[in-house]
Amino acid sequence: MRGVLQRVLSAKVTVGDVVVGSIGRGICVLVGIGTEDTIEDAKWLGNKLLNIRVWEQNEKNWAANVKAIEGEILLVSQFTLMHVLKGNKPDFHNAMSPQVCPGMWKLPSDPQQAAKLFDQFVEHVRSQYVDDKVKTGAFGEYMNVDIQNDGPVTLVIDTPPKVVKAKPEKKPQQTEQKSKTVADTAQAAQAEAEAVEHEAEGLK
Repeated sequence: MRGVLQRVLSAKVTVGDVVVGSIGRGICVLVGIGTEDTIEDAKWLGNKLLNIRVWEQNEKNWAANVKAIEGEILLVSQFTLMHVLKGNKPDFHNAMSPQVCPGMWKLPSDPQQAAKLFDQFVEHVRSQYVDDKVKTGAFGEYMNVDIQNDGPVTLVIDTPPKVVKAKPEKKPQQTEQKSKTVADTAQAAQAEAEAVEHEAEGLK
């Protein structure tokens, strides 16, 4: 998963003319979900957002997190964060969400899976903080996001990469091949000996 955190004085999300989520001082976070992401990634990112220090405290820079200032959080799903560029064209095959929106793109995965994981992510953040201080956009909708960036301060946070276990290397086949060669040689020698013995018997 990828989160783009912005420290804000205020932020809101509108769909059409309807405001679906708004906050005052706090953090607005754009969230991208990858095809391999799990609930463990969601929990990791949620915990990081709640604990990362982006405010001053006691005249010290980068000392306070959103909980310490009793700030608010706006979480906005954005599959385009998982893009790769193919020349000048963005490609989104690494994104879990295939929502189709006006002016957007269709992606090759299950929309319900992505929506469910995003909801679990939001619920985890709420469970670790104050429920009514955590707001969201509208998953899969065409949204307008307005922020008043404080600083500005913007951080990109990626969940840890997946650890891929290496496949065990196959043992060399030299010993097996050598044994097979010896066996074949012995078998051939025995067959030759039997043939000579049979020929000798015929000459008697």
